[in-house]
Amino acid sequence: MKPSPSLLPLLRSRTQGELLALVLLHPDREYSITELAEACGVTSTAALREVERLTEGGILEDRRVGRSRLVKARTDTPLYRPLSDLIAVTFGPMPLLTEALSGLAGVSEAYIYGSWAARYSGEPGPPPGDVDVLVVGSPDPDELFDLAERVSRRLSREVNVHRISSESWASSTTDPFLVSVRERPLAQLNLDLET
Repeated sequence: MKPSPSLLPLLRSRTQGELLALVLLHPDREYSITELAEACGVTSTAALREVERLTEGGILEDRRVGRSRLVKARTDTPLYRPLSDLIAVTFGPMPLLTEALSGLAGVSEAYIYGSWAARYSGEPGPPPGDVDVLVVGSPDPDELFDLAERVSRRLSREVNVHRISSESWASSTTDPFLVSVRERPLAQLNLDLET
């Protein structure tokens, strides 16, 4: 199991935060246990355990379709809105930025860096005030700016996007910005996964 999260120490584990972010921030979508496990980087058994706890607590609902178990957020409880707001502010950057950047032409890789990535990796510290994103590739700058604004509104915090070419990211450099980014924790966005 992933350690207790520095982003929201109220949760049992980072896996729980990731799973809640994915499901609560996409309330109209159903996820299979396999999809949740893949998105959170855990085994299906670990994902199932979290789903069972959250279903028993009335936060998620599930249904069976054949041998599959489909899970979605329960939006009909008083817990949904405040919990989804709290999860958006803490664990929301990964699923929301992944979703937004997956559909943007010219993006080959993307990472969250800075204080949010440090807390995500378990470093203690105060809650991050913003989210710093490194986009590798050649997306349209205006589209990238608009995307950052939309995600900022959903997260209730500023999203700062820094764009860099694939060549610059792949090369060794003494550029102070890149050296600083590479020395600190990075949270890679899995742009191949569908959210």
